[in-house]
Amino acid sequence: MYIKFYSNFNLSCYTFKIKFIKMDSFEINKIVAAVLMVALLVIGIGKLSDVIFHVEKPETPGYTVKVDQVSTASSSSTDAAEEKIDIASLMAMGDLAHGEKVFKKCAACHSIIKGGKNNIGPALYNVVGRKIGRIEDYKYSKALASYDKEWTFEELNGYLTKPAKWIKGTKMAFAGLRKEKDRASVIKYLNENSDNPLQLP
Repeated sequence: MYIKFYSNFNLSCYTFKIKFIKMDSFEINKIVAAVLMVALLVIGIGKLSDVIFHVEKPETPGYTVKVDQVSTASSSSTDAAEEKIDIASLMAMGDLAHGEKVFKKCAACHSIIKGGKNNIGPALYNVVGRKIGRIEDYKYSKALASYDKEWTFEELNGYLTKPAKWIKGTKMAFAGLRKEKDRASVIKYLNENSDNPLQLP
């Protein structure tokens, strides 16, 4: 097959020979069949992988974690106040000599001698059995001033465990005494430093 091509410059006539590849219908069918086979193979592999690696989706995604609501009571005394403490057994652990030693942690802020003056904290002579927040020449926090109770053995034990937790809003920065023997001994020591020591439970 031949076509004529005319140049734009000299109108010369050029002849190009174009060769066509003649294919019969059998070869065309083979090519079409091969394309279809590849397409079917790709689709088949996709379906097979879905079957092998199929994962059931849960109705509710993730895990449900049940969290109990915590009640935030606004009472001055915390949950520790609700715990029943065997104060007699606690006080039986106390030792006066040990209490005097432990009280040194308190001596930087509190005096314990009779007639002692208020310091950073109020004087603690006669403190056991005294109304809480009632020394006239000492400026208490509102929390202590409005805490209408007495310094009983139970109150002292709770307060000395963790002051800020026992009476919320107190200005006292002391972390507290974790050991029961330390608390019992200090309470005994405070009780002895009084004009009228109370009878131990």
